[in-house]
Amino acid sequence: MTEYAAFSLRRSIAAGLACRCPRCGKGKLFSGFLTLRPRCDVCGLDLAFADSGDGPAVFIIMIAGFIVVGAALVTEIRYAPPFWVHALLWLPLILIVTVGPLRPLKGLMIALQYHHGAAEGRLERMPKGEP
Repeated sequence: MTEYAAFSLRRSIAAGLACRCPRCGKGKLFSGFLTLRPRCDVCGLDLAFADSGDGPAVFIIMIAGFIVVGAALVTEIRYAPPFWVHALLWLPLILIVTVGPLRPLKGLMIALQYHHGAAEGRLERMPKGEP
């Protein structure tokens, strides 16, 4: 098997945003919209370590909330449109700013986990007599 040099942080970020393998940067990361492949087809990296949890969704909720609520408030204060105009404007925007970046952000979180060697926390017991 080929040895892969460690990516720089910049290349890890680029691979994650492109939804590519964090080790080789070539294999696809996802088999479905948000379903991870079990391993990379190119380099064979086992992706079982990857657990982005709710991180991408939380970041997107914060960013999307700022954009949509800010735009809706400005529109309401400046133009005072009827409620149907608000629904017509903001429902599509909500879908675009939430669903659109979800996959690249999940890829980014997984690539950063790999780059920094993040793993599940473990408790290590100290031998008796050591502080």
